Amino acid sequence: MQVRDLPGRLFHWSLVLLIAFSWWAADQGGNWMVYHLWSGYAILTLIVFRIAWGFLGSTHARFSDFLYGPRATLEFIKRLPQREAVDYAGYNPLGGIKILVLLASVLVQALTGLFANDDIVTEGPLFHWVSKEMSDLLTTVHKYGFDVLLVLVAIHVCAQLFYRVYKSTDLLTPMFTGTRKRGASIAREERRPANLVLALAVLLVAALAVYLLVR
Repeated sequence: MQVRDLPGRLFHWSLVLLIAFSWWAADQGGNWMVYHLWSGYAILTLIVFRIAWGFLGSTHARFSDFLYGPRATLEFIKRLPQREAVDYAGYNPLGGIKILVLLASVLVQALTGLFANDDIVTEGPLFHWVSKEMSDLLTTVHKYGFDVLLVLVAIHVCAQLFYRVYKSTDLLTPMFTGTRKRGASIAREERRPANLVLALAVLLVAALAVYLLVR
C-alpha cells in the first residue's frame, strides 16, 4: 500500500542533500558562501512547500493524519517498549511530533540565515532589514541552531535503527519506494492520492515567494 507520496519523498531526499551541501559549503567558506546562500534559499523553498503540502497533499502527507492528541500519544509511548510494533500507514504519534520539530528547526535555520553575517564579506539578503546587533544575534542562533538540528537528525536516525533492530520494522524503504506491506493493525488507508500537478504548482509558488523575499 502507498504510505509515502512522490512529492514527499522527493522533498525528504532533496532536503537531506541540500542540508549536507550547506554544511559543507559553510565549512569551505570564501566564495562557497554564495552557494551556501543559494542552498539556503532552496531549503526555504522546500520547507514552504512542505508546510503547504501538509494541508494540500495526499492522505498521509497531511498534518491532520499524523498529529494525535495527548491520550493517543501517551498510549503509544506506553506500548513503545514492546517488541511488536504498532503499525501506522502514516507517521506514528511520536514520528509526527518529530517531523514537526525537524521542520521547525530547519525553518529557523533558513530564516535566521537570511539576516546573518560573517563580519567579513557574506551577508544574508535581509541583513539590512535589522540592526547589526540583531543580525549578530540571529547569526548566533543560526550557528548554534545547526548543532540542534544535527542532534535532531541523530535522534531521527536512531529511531529508524530502533524500529529496524528492536521492532523488526523497516521504516526506511518506504522513503524510497513509497509503499509497504499492509500490516494487520495499520491505522489508516490511503484515501487521497497525491496530485502531482498540484504539487508542482505549490512548489513553483513557494519558489516565487522565496525569490521575491530575497530579492
